[in-house]
Amino acid sequence: MNPKVDAYIARSNKWPKEMTALQAVLLGCELDEEIKWGKPCYASGGKNIAIVQEMNDFLALMFFKGALLRDPQGVLKEQGPNSRSALRMEFTSVDDVTAMADTIGAYVTEAIAVEAAGLTVEPAPDLVLVDELQQRLDDDAELKAAFEALTPGRRREYNLIIGDAKQSTTRAARVEKYVERILAGKGLRDQ
Repeated sequence: MNPKVDAYIARSNKWPKEMTALQAVLLGCELDEEIKWGKPCYASGGKNIAIVQEMNDFLALMFFKGALLRDPQGVLKEQGPNSRSALRMEFTSVDDVTAMADTIGAYVTEAIAVEAAGLTVEPAPDLVLVDELQQRLDDDAELKAAFEALTPGRRREYNLIIGDAKQSTTRAARVEKYVERILAGKGLRDQ
């Protein structure tokens, strides 16, 4: 057990009992636990297997390469419409965790095997930028260089948030809103 994870669970006001039950199952799978990205993360052989996420309506056990797991029980759910590899299990009670303990163990065992085999999720298709963002990058070499220096995930996230606007004027305004962040090398959620 990792004291940092125990402290995280002790501070939780959403799902502490459920996390404690889930922690016992995961440690029973001989996973190492630590805090990564501010959340309890479980690894095997130095490779991340799953992370625990407290949501408002449920506690999630997110498998980093969930898309590569068979799902005979049909319990894995998408993180969101733009998520490619991560899939999660959801729990709303200690009874849920207890009832799913064997299933969790089986999925963890498979996730460890996926990592050990070196399997990877297919790369994302090439990013097609929304017209307003592409035009702004074409007009500003410094901004284009800064945008291209961002990680693929950050570029994708900017493209998604800008492209979500229905009107061209709103998309253009969003591009301008994020210019300084892009030039600073920051993603949407970076401090």
